[in-house]
Amino acid sequence: MATTALVDPDTGLTQAQLAARHGLRVAGERPTLVEYSRRLWAYRHFIAAYANAKLVASYSNARLGQLWQVLTPLTNAAVYYLIFGVVLAQNDSIPNFIGYLTTGLFIFNFTQSAVLAGTQSISGNLGLIRALHFPRASLPLSTTVTQFQQLLASMVVLIGIVLVTGEPLTLKWLMLVPALLLQAVFNAGVVLLVARMGAKASDLKQVMPFIMRTWMYGSGVLYSVSLFERLPGWATTLVQFNPLLVYIELARYALLDQPPLLNESLTQLWLVAAGWALVGGIGGYIYFWRGEQEYGRG
Repeated sequence: MATTALVDPDTGLTQAQLAARHGLRVAGERPTLVEYSRRLWAYRHFIAAYANAKLVASYSNARLGQLWQVLTPLTNAAVYYLIFGVVLAQNDSIPNFIGYLTTGLFIFNFTQSAVLAGTQSISGNLGLIRALHFPRASLPLSTTVTQFQQLLASMVVLIGIVLVTGEPLTLKWLMLVPALLLQAVFNAGVVLLVARMGAKASDLKQVMPFIMRTWMYGSGVLYSVSLFERLPGWATTLVQFNPLLVYIELARYALLDQPPLLNESLTQLWLVAAGWALVGGIGGYIYFWRGEQEYGRG
C-alpha cells in the first residue's frame, strides 16, 4: 500500500511570510499615526497624573516646597531688573519696564523650562520605557503639562505685578488665554522634537542651555524689541518670525496695552503665532512618532 508523504505547508516560506501566516508581528513595531494617536489619547490620564507627580516631586526636598514656583521667576526678574533696568537704564526708554521685563521672562521661561526638561524625557526614563509598553510620547507631553502648570502659578504673580505697576484691567487681558494655548501647542511640538534628538545624542542636554540663552537674547526679553530695527532688513524680517518673540509680544499687548513693535500688525502676530503652533505641534509629533520603535533600545 503506497504511503503519501506529508508536505509541511510552511516549507519554502520566508521569515516575513511565516510571520504573516501565523499572525506574528515585530515586537515594538511602530503603529500607524492614527492608531498611535488613539493609544496616546487613551493614556491622557497617565500623562496628567505623571505630570502632577513630577511637579510635586521637583519641590519635595525644598523647605519652602512649591512656593519656589513663585519665588524662582520673581528672583530671576529681580536680578535682570537690576542689570537691565537700573544699571543699563532700560526703564528710562520703556514704559512700565518692570511689567515689560517680567512678562517677557515668564513667557520665555515657559518654553525654556519645557525644552530643557524635554531633552531628557526619553533618555532619563529608560528604565520605565524598557519595563512597560506605552506610547513614548506620553513622557515628553507630560513634561509640557508640568511646565504649563508652573506657568499658571507664574501668571498669578505676573498679573499681580502688572496691576501693582499701574496697568488697568481691560478686556484685552482675555487675549492672553489663546496666546498661551498656542504657545503650549508649539512647546509640545518642540519638546517632542528635542526628546527624540536627546534620545539619540545624550550630549544634547549639555548644549541646549546655550541654545536657549541665545534664543532669549534674540527674543527681546530683557530690552526693547525696537533695538532689532538697527539690524539689516533681512535680519529684522527673520526676527519678526521668531516664535518666542511673537508669543511674548502678544502677552505684552494683552497685559500692558503696548502696540506691537518692528512694524508688526496685531493680525500678523496672531497669524505667525498660529502658524508656529500648527507647524511646530504637528511637525514635532510626526517626527517623534517616526522614531517610536527606537526608544529604549541599544
